[in-house]
Amino acid sequence: MAKQFTLAQIADFLGETWQGEDLTITGLNTLEEAAGSDLSFLANPKYIKQIATTKAGAIIVSPNHAGEVKNAIISANPYFAFARCMGLFAEKEGFFQGISDQAFIDPSASIGENCTIYPFAVIGANAKIGDGCTIFPGVYIGEFCELGENCTLTPNCVLMSHTHLGDNCYLQPGVVLGGEGFGFVRTDFGIQKIPQIGHVHIADNVEIGANTTIDRAALAKTSVGKRTCIDNLVQIGHNVQIGEETLVISQVGIAGSTKVGNKCTLAGQVGLSGHLTIHDNVTIGPQAGVTKDIPENSVVSGSPTMDYSTYMRHCILQPKIPDLFKRVSALEKQIEKLEQELDSKK
Repeated sequence: MAKQFTLAQIADFLGETWQGEDLTITGLNTLEEAAGSDLSFLANPKYIKQIATTKAGAIIVSPNHAGEVKNAIISANPYFAFARCMGLFAEKEGFFQGISDQAFIDPSASIGENCTIYPFAVIGANAKIGDGCTIFPGVYIGEFCELGENCTLTPNCVLMSHTHLGDNCYLQPGVVLGGEGFGFVRTDFGIQKIPQIGHVHIADNVEIGANTTIDRAALAKTSVGKRTCIDNLVQIGHNVQIGEETLVISQVGIAGSTKVGNKCTLAGQVGLSGHLTIHDNVTIGPQAGVTKDIPENSVVSGSPTMDYSTYMRHCILQPKIPDLFKRVSALEKQIEKLEQELDSKK
């Protein structure tokens, strides 16, 4: 049966006030797409006109707009309140409970209490799985891997040997942790492979997006700090260290041995060279190319990176360059003509 709550129950969950009819809410949707039993929200003033036309049964609004809505939950931060509601209505992924006899679990592996292990998962020798973990089909967990409590590994995740996860980690489909780093060197005998013998350590409450790869270290460890969130299709090289509460958005690439601090944001398609230090509270704009260290509390963008205000001025001026070139060319011709006239007078 689909989840449903009354408006009062949702307001109580959010710790917010409500007004109007205590109707039953059966879903969440945008103002444009909502039906009569849906809850929606208004966070961006750009969409305020949709209040008059929406079919939503109730809307989460700020106090400034409470007078314009009959059935409402009133919140100082409607967007965040709506995001919390999504947790109420989200259906837990999966259909199976227990440990399938079609999974392969090495006899030396240790499995905690209340775990769910789907068919066709593989758990290698001396692996340790904490209490309450869920391991979906196609997951491979190599030798000496360790999972904390309440971790979820969705289909086709791969943890190569000696990979460690903290508590409450969530891996989206296709994540690969602990594959070998890019260790090759040109020699007189051709390209030679350098074995990677370190490991990967992921701290508590980390989420990693689909098809993201984090390479094992050449020596020591590649690490990701607590509460860091990594998007889909991210490549993190060997011996990289990422701090706590950092956001790494899709298609970012981080080369080996670079350190990223706490509470940083790396926007989509950012590329970081190796052996850099990105200090705490740094924001890097999309498609930026980072080739040098960045001090704390900086906001940068561009390739190569520059201060964000400088980058924006550059973006404004860039389309004007062709006209500027024409003007400079015309000025050069005028100067050349003046010089010729002066020479003729001499």
